[in-house]
Amino acid sequence: MNDEVLPAALDGERVDRVVAMLTGCSRSEAADAISAGTVFVDDRPVTKASLRLLEGQRVRVEGDPIRVVSPPAADPDVAFSVLHADDHVIVVDKPAGLVVHPGAAHSEATLVHGLLSRFPELATVGGDPLRPGIVHRLDKGTSGLLVVARNADAFESLVDQLATHEVDRHYRALVHGHFETTRGTIDAPVGRSRRDPLRMTVSATGRNARTHYEVTSCFEQPAELTLLECRLETGRTHQIRVHLRSIGRPVVGDDLYGGARGPLRLERPFLHAAQLGFVHPGTGRQVQFHSVLPPDLVAVLDTLV
Repeated sequence: MNDEVLPAALDGERVDRVVAMLTGCSRSEAADAISAGTVFVDDRPVTKASLRLLEGQRVRVEGDPIRVVSPPAADPDVAFSVLHADDHVIVVDKPAGLVVHPGAAHSEATLVHGLLSRFPELATVGGDPLRPGIVHRLDKGTSGLLVVARNADAFESLVDQLATHEVDRHYRALVHGHFETTRGTIDAPVGRSRRDPLRMTVSATGRNARTHYEVTSCFEQPAELTLLECRLETGRTHQIRVHLRSIGRPVVGDDLYGGARGPLRLERPFLHAAQLGFVHPGTGRQVQFHSVLPPDLVAVLDTLV
């Protein structure tokens, strides 16, 4: 554990840079430590890597943020569907239950392991050997579409498009309750919970986040439920799930954010990435892909009236 009082020379410095200097880790490792809730300033967990520190504040880093990186090995047994592949991009239709990339809790049998089996050249794409080619992700319990960069130029292009909100991402979500209007926007910053670092929450200290939604169907039985189409303008961790909970309409089956209640008992959140559009890095043309609801979610809808 590192525990230091900030000297005058570092007054006004970003907390991620301070953590990197204190521990010898990289900036990305410092950011990961902050995301994991292991960095504290004056005994309060830090939620933003960009926080500016003041002389005399006490900075504590629990554990060692330096990763011992073993590149993931190809695993042909990982099951997933490839909707499209060319020299620049791979569009994956991810099944629910599959983790996208290795992490502390999932070191094997991720989507990355499966991708490396089919596309070994991905190993050198991007700056993180644990996430080769990965420019965005889906939660473990979420099914549907994501795009993977197959070369360095495509990686840079897609990262830029995500940063400027040019990637078109639509999700289908079944939520508890009904809405007074047929469409709306949730504009609320999302950050890591101070009570539980594994959860996200709407927070004034979080990063700006915006989700647009539209009602597509309403149901009365076996409970008041609504099927939504949600469009991400930003892409924060757990954004749709956190935003919908914040307005009292949690995603059905989402036990982390209050949706695992009522007569429906799902094994995962009813959330599916159904549509994905972006400017193709190779052709410069807009492309769009679609994914139908998987059978487990169709079976749920078939029980509703």
